Amino acid sequence: MKIGLIGSGSFGTSLGSLLADKGYDVLVWTRSEDQAEGINKEHRNRKHLSNLTLPEKMRASTSLEEVVRDKDMILSAPPSHVLSGILNQIKDIIPENIPIVSATKGIENDSLRLVSDIFEEILPEKFHPNLTFLSGPSFAKEIVQRVPTAVSIASKNQFAAKKVQEIFSFTYFRTYWTSDVTGVELGGSLKNVIAIASGVCDGLGFGQNARAALITRGLNEITRLGNKMGADPMTFLGLSGLGDLVLTCCGDLSRNRTVGLKLGQGKKLSDILEEMNEVAEGVKTSKSAYQLSKKLNIDMPITEEVYKMLYEDKGPKEVVRDLMGRDLKKEGLYH
Repeated sequence: MKIGLIGSGSFGTSLGSLLADKGYDVLVWTRSEDQAEGINKEHRNRKHLSNLTLPEKMRASTSLEEVVRDKDMILSAPPSHVLSGILNQIKDIIPENIPIVSATKGIENDSLRLVSDIFEEILPEKFHPNLTFLSGPSFAKEIVQRVPTAVSIASKNQFAAKKVQEIFSFTYFRTYWTSDVTGVELGGSLKNVIAIASGVCDGLGFGQNARAALITRGLNEITRLGNKMGADPMTFLGLSGLGDLVLTCCGDLSRNRTVGLKLGQGKKLSDILEEMNEVAEGVKTSKSAYQLSKKLNIDMPITEEVYKMLYEDKGPKEVVRDLMGRDLKKEGLYH
């Protein structure tokens, strides 16, 4: 099997490593000549996960057309804000009747489209039955290190989901399939916003009580939005919901938690992002999620406060004060 991988960031690299480790031929697209040379000559991604060795069956190219043409599967893992442009470049050269797997997380700014919406609006309808979406608790570094991991594969077509499930399943990587594309995507996107808030708590020196409350109430508002958008509420108790939320809010490898941690310590967002070597999707997603909550009239107080910290320069201590001072409510999905 020949697999074309679009995106040479940490997560794309880790999934490519998994597939190459399984014996598939993986060709990665990168814009960087230096990255391509490092992968091809040293079996290392010089920019991401640079201290980890990649399988020999994983190679790289700076030609997007070479990566996409004549492949048996396409794995797409670029940041969400560049996805539309890439899909427009490849929509006429993707082979027909092959699995197309998206591992991109986020909600597009301005249009408020989910990643699945972007794929379906840009790619011709003939490709739609082959679209699948991968999400779940998985740090890239641990996948490359062959740490046991489990994720969800979502597709509106169960045959496509089961096929991709088999392709990705390996000794240290387990997959579960679901038909709830919307739920899987929202869980994978919105957990990054809550993780920023979790990092803020840690940066302010709060303990486990605050983190547990934040994760629980964060899950509540993610589920509330998902329910409004037609997702199955039970999806948010699964790998792409609660599983990914706990990992991203608690793990030291979480980029979004790191952003929040530094905000809580008093650093400016612009300085934090300038220091980072990776994209923290939650920064852009917080804006989209906030706008989506207002459009659909869904109460999402944690998301709203994260948005105000990032885009209105609201102080972390003010955010805590306002969240703790909200009107008292009954516990439940709609409160």
